[in-house]
Amino acid sequence: MDAIQLLKNDHKKVERIFSDLENKTDDRRALFPELDRELTVHAEIEEKIFYPAAKQAEPTRDLVLESIEEHRQIKMVLADLEQTDMRTAQWAADLKVLKEDVMHHVGEEEDELFPKVQKILSKEQLEALGTRMEAMKAQLLSAARSR
Repeated sequence: MDAIQLLKNDHKKVERIFSDLENKTDDRRALFPELDRELTVHAEIEEKIFYPAAKQAEPTRDLVLESIEEHRQIKMVLADLEQTDMRTAQWAADLKVLKEDVMHHVGEEEDELFPKVQKILSKEQLEALGTRMEAMKAQLLSAARSR
């Protein structure tokens, strides 16, 4: 699968989990670990495989550096959520901030970064990246589920 399509599929999955977390408060104990796992694995495959390939060219370098910083901020909010009681207003507020941060990040990637990457990397390069990303994602998800 093309690397960009794989990342867009991840974005859709995360959006669905956010929606479920907001609408199914009784399921938070099951849904939040899924969100945490998906965001963590997604960030890992981007940072280890996609971003290094994307930042080779000048038009994408600053966007990639900004995306890495956004990942750092998202990880901090995730850590706060893990330490906060899910039944509290603070947890709901932190979840809202996380969703806003993630959706901002997704918007920048899909509207700015991905179109530029598609201009600098060939279809074959994107397919090869996607194959590597799929393999790493499967490995990371398997390891996360076995914990």
